Amino acid sequence: MQTRFTLTTQGAGLYEITAQVARWLAGTTVQEGVLTLFVRHTSCSLLIQENADPDVQTDLQAFFSRLVPPSDHPAMTYLRHTYEGSDDMPAHIKAALLPVSLQIPVTDGRLALGTWQGLYLFEHRDAPHRREVVAHLA
Repeated sequence: MQTRFTLTTQGAGLYEITAQVARWLAGTTVQEGVLTLFVRHTSCSLLIQENADPDVQTDLQAFFSRLVPPSDHPAMTYLRHTYEGSDDMPAHIKAALLPVSLQIPVTDGRLALGTWQGLYLFEHRDAPHRREVVAHLA
């Protein structure tokens, strides 16, 4: 069983998608299995992260911005792929470092996430984008 989620981002940051995914899952008849999520883009990622304290998302974004600064930063002059903006190649690097797919067990018809865990799309580009996440439940 598959579906696609279309998400609109407002620029770089973490966007929680747990509720959307859980609503879809609740509409299925599957009680046990594995849910695979896959993002169909090369400049964003998927994460399972804490969803209780928003400072976690802020700190993660700040860390990855320091780890991989924009291509116009003096430390990034070696980059060649710069014609799509100073945030584009760094976004590809971040997506290469972070997962683009996740597997979550489904137990009793629900996501088997921990108490403070949420599902996030991590947008690495500065401008708004439409992103697509494919969900496969087996």
